[in-house]
Amino acid sequence: MTVIMIILALIGGATLSVQAAINGQLGSRVGVFKSAFLTFSVGALVTALLIFFFEPKQAYTLMDVPKWQLLGALCGVPYIVIMVLAVQRIGTAVATVAVILGQLAMSMLIDNFGWLGNPAIPFSTSRLAAIACLGIALFFIYSSSKPSANKA
Repeated sequence: MTVIMIILALIGGATLSVQAAINGQLGSRVGVFKSAFLTFSVGALVTALLIFFFEPKQAYTLMDVPKWQLLGALCGVPYIVIMVLAVQRIGTAVATVAVILGQLAMSMLIDNFGWLGNPAIPFSTSRLAAIACLGIALFFIYSSSKPSANKA
């Protein structure tokens, strides 16, 4: 089951890169906020249909959970807007690796300190090395994406 979840996460990451590339192009034509609005509108419609047809009954409703847990919905807005802006200026690869580096760094902080009700998983040398490697990857991807003055 773990392998399946990792594969699904990889697919999810791939679709985010496709979404970023598409939204970057759309945002350059219709505007950043219209592109973000379309993303959330279509996403809300698809999710509503998934809930209607597939969501099993839950013991709690959205009104029953601690209100701070509803704030997660707000985190998608800056992500979409930032990606629409960033992809237009720095490209899909650089923007995506930068997002992944930010996700990895924050997720390690959340794990280490057990924030937001998550179990604590302490920093380790290998986890810190992973962040360093991703930072180096970002540097190389960014460096190689700059247009060369020598190219004709």
